[in-house]
Amino acid sequence: MKLRIARLGLLAAALLFASEVDVSRAEPSETVIVALGDSLTAGYGLPQDQSFPAQLEAALKARGHTVRVVNAGVSGDTALAGLQRLDWAIPEDADAVILELGANDALQGLPPDRTKATLGKIIETIQAKGLPVLLTGMEAPRNLGKDYVAAFGAMYPGLAAQYDVILYPFFLEGAALNDNLMLKDGIHPNGKGVAVIVENMLPKVEALLAQTQAKGEG
Repeated sequence: MKLRIARLGLLAAALLFASEVDVSRAEPSETVIVALGDSLTAGYGLPQDQSFPAQLEAALKARGHTVRVVNAGVSGDTALAGLQRLDWAIPEDADAVILELGANDALQGLPPDRTKATLGKIIETIQAKGLPVLLTGMEAPRNLGKDYVAAFGAMYPGLAAQYDVILYPFFLEGAALNDNLMLKDGIHPNGKGVAVIVENMLPKVEALLAQTQAKGEG
């Protein structure tokens, strides 16, 4: 009788252990995306819950993704400033990076080849950490001249091809030049503008998540 009770106890313990294992496997782990950028990422002039990282996280969760989007945007940052803070801007638990830099380089009229080289170093450093990258492009102000605008515009596709990263050609797509979606400065999106940006970029971000998951499975 005692032996039978002991066996039943072991069976119950085994079933409990199996149940716990199944539950843990049923809960997907959180994917951490770092949004590294300037004021467009930081959420200049907006409440934090209206910033690009916050709205992107909410949109991804609404689509069933278990994610956390880290706001690593600093207003005024050039590509070089982003490179200089890269080591501490990307936490150890990061799984992927959205790279949004270069707009301030254009506003300052910095040489596109210099900005391209710096962005390349950022991408190389991120990839050395084993993290996939989504590169978001920008456009230079037209008053800088056709040659500058063309060189700057070609920079992002060139980097995407060189480093085999996902490219979203223009961060402000759908919001730029629309007064209803931009702040009064005409440079930064308002909350509604950010929502449009997020909606347009979602397919690319989900492709980034797919790369992250494939890496984890491998």
